[in-house]
Amino acid sequence: MPTVAANGIEIYHELHGEGPRLLFVNGSGATLEQTGMMLAPYAQRFEVLAFDQRGLGRTSIPAGPYEMADYAADAAALLDAVGWDSCRVTGTSFGGMVAQEFAVTFPDRVERLALVCTSPGGDFASYPLHTLADLPPEEAAKVAPQLLDTRFTPEWLATHDDDRAVAEMVGAMRGAEKPDAVRRGELAQLDARSRLDVLDRLHHITCPTLVASGRFDGIAPPRNGEEIAVRVPGADLRLYEGGHLFMMQDPQAMPDILDFLAADNEGEGP
Repeated sequence: MPTVAANGIEIYHELHGEGPRLLFVNGSGATLEQTGMMLAPYAQRFEVLAFDQRGLGRTSIPAGPYEMADYAADAAALLDAVGWDSCRVTGTSFGGMVAQEFAVTFPDRVERLALVCTSPGGDFASYPLHTLADLPPEEAAKVAPQLLDTRFTPEWLATHDDDRAVAEMVGAMRGAEKPDAVRRGELAQLDARSRLDVLDRLHHITCPTLVASGRFDGIAPPRNGEEIAVRVPGADLRLYEGGHLFMMQDPQAMPDILDFLAADNEGEGP
């Protein structure tokens, strides 16, 4: 398996595609085994480095607690291990949180940055997903769809087949049985996520930055993206029709994200 010893753990990673170098950082609980469809558009235009974050997939599940700084350090150590001094970076949801922490800590290593459906923490934190486990199952089942998209009421889903399929897919993934070690890693990630706060450090980001939000996102509301954009010098803020998975709902979203990341040197080497 393509693993490297980095930052005290074994990090599973994959390289896909050709083109400018791009680090892809996944969302909460997501593993590479689950995200092939999401990676495919990037691999058509970039050399994509993607990895299972600590506590997830085929990467080590070290003892917690984890901090956001640990995730950023993991990414930096992985870049060192594969020989990348710098690259473009995109992060989705929790991955966008890691990408922010990485970019404020290692600004010289980020050439372009796309922050997708994410939050900066502090007064503009994402929905506290760790609290879902404390809800009765029937209440959690009711809340979860409207976190994905605030329009996802039972009435809406009854008449929107594509949206219902998305909600059911995510619900099935959330409710799947998992080994205790896997669940421990996921909970440690959610715990770290709850303590993110980069608001006062976002001005350290020096690269061109795109902040992309979904108009109906119940996890990372548009206001959170706005707060990132006003703090990152020169950031480009874009709002799309959809919720937390607007990349699958608004056909313009992925082309915009890809074009932004590819700007200036598409087709050239890294």
